[in-house]
Amino acid sequence: MPTPAASRQPDSPLAPRPEPVLRKQLAGLYRLLAHLRMTDLIFTHVSVRVPGPEHHFLINPYGMLFSEIRASDLIKIDLDGNPVASQDPPRHAYAVNPAGFTIHSAIHAARPDLNCIVHTHTAAGMGVAAQRDGLLFITQHAMKFHGRLAYHEYEGIATDLSERERLVADLGPHKAMILRNHGLLAAGRTVPEAFDQIYFLERACQAQIAAQSGGAALSFPGEAVRTHTASQFRGDDYPPWIELAWEAALRMVADQKEDYES
Repeated sequence: MPTPAASRQPDSPLAPRPEPVLRKQLAGLYRLLAHLRMTDLIFTHVSVRVPGPEHHFLINPYGMLFSEIRASDLIKIDLDGNPVASQDPPRHAYAVNPAGFTIHSAIHAARPDLNCIVHTHTAAGMGVAAQRDGLLFITQHAMKFHGRLAYHEYEGIATDLSERERLVADLGPHKAMILRNHGLLAAGRTVPEAFDQIYFLERACQAQIAAQSGGAALSFPGEAVRTHTASQFRGDDYPPWIELAWEAALRMVADQKEDYES
């Protein structure tokens, strides 16, 4: 059963986290995505909303590799793309990727329930995004998104701010979306939940490309099984495995923790 916001305990995974904690979480996510090879040089982006009525959010500097990013490197901007002065200036002079601002500002402005947004250009994600039928529900990982996956038609590099309205309209109530001919987008109420969404979506795309490459006929589970499996993934409002998997994943980059949290 969903837990009412008013009754959540301060230590609840869904309780707001202060900016210093969010900076460390987001930097850890960048390092984790680099470790999992879910990067595209400097051209993709991950953001997290900072608590407060201003809807400020943190995002990567345009020019740094995910494997280089530290908590202090993250740039805080407002919904108009203006940098917000912080007490500790970053150790770089990089700006923000214009396409990253378009995509992330659109969702942060329209979806206050989603605090962390991940956008990737992986080979498998782009491969599925280029297919007419998109994600096929042929694996357990894919069925997690049955009835919960959006699509957005390609409009070119996302520097036109007018695209934000269409992007948000296409996302609807969902937390995951395939940007056709482009890549993947996933979001969550927390950094761990956003990681859960992008990890499973990426793995589902990898499995689909692998299955198709074999050339054999594919097996498609029936609608009842797809619906049942999706409901199993969504059993609780915030399943306990989200935090367990996040902490386990961070152990893969534990040797970088001191650096990325600085």
